[in-house]
Amino acid sequence: MRLLIVEDEKRLATALARGLAAEGFAVDLAHDGVTGLHRAQEREYDLIVLDIMLPGLNGYRICAQLRAAGNDTPILMLTAKDGEYDEAEGLDTGADDYLTKPFSYVVLQARIRALLRRRTRAVGPLLRIGDLTVDPGAKRVERSGRNITLTTKEFAVLEHLTLRAGQVVSKTDILEHVWDFAHSGDPNIVEVYISALRRKIDVPFGRRSITTVRGAGYRLEADGDRDA
Repeated sequence: MRLLIVEDEKRLATALARGLAAEGFAVDLAHDGVTGLHRAQEREYDLIVLDIMLPGLNGYRICAQLRAAGNDTPILMLTAKDGEYDEAEGLDTGADDYLTKPFSYVVLQARIRALLRRRTRAVGPLLRIGDLTVDPGAKRVERSGRNITLTTKEFAVLEHLTLRAGQVVSKTDILEHVWDFAHSGDPNIVEVYISALRRKIDVPFGRRSITTVRGAGYRLEADGDRDA
């Protein structure tokens, strides 16, 4: 899943990004309101962590503009301000939750998980492709009733393919949704993770769920294609 953090305290933003990246999220950063709004408008995110007091454009205005444009991405607001009126204003502009600084990182994690679970339930709790089941909330994968252990990044790649099941997903698209905005490594890293997924979700079950579409990308399909 891909998150956007809009926070002008760079040390805090970097620490949050590192922690969330370690949990398997792709995290983009913006340190002012104008950049934050632009990023939120140009890319699709699963959740936005949005500070209120930002240079250029404050969090209230960013949230209001996104909601006015029909963007329903969950927004968790962060602020050094406290008081019921500040919280009410944030929620009234369309934020989904509100956290006052200083806060516990553990609490932030819990709030993020809760918002993502809520969104997952709205579109369906489980993703099923044939006998392959992907549970985004629990980060669990099963095939034919057997649990499959994946790393956080493997799960993120599989989840993205599952959400686009039956469609050709390009290597660039996977990089943009699973790796962060600043990723500058070898794009062939995607091939490494696709190979790892095949070894775990296909080979032991005699399947060929993930196929390569030469020159275009990868496609995840139901388990109709069995090895002969």
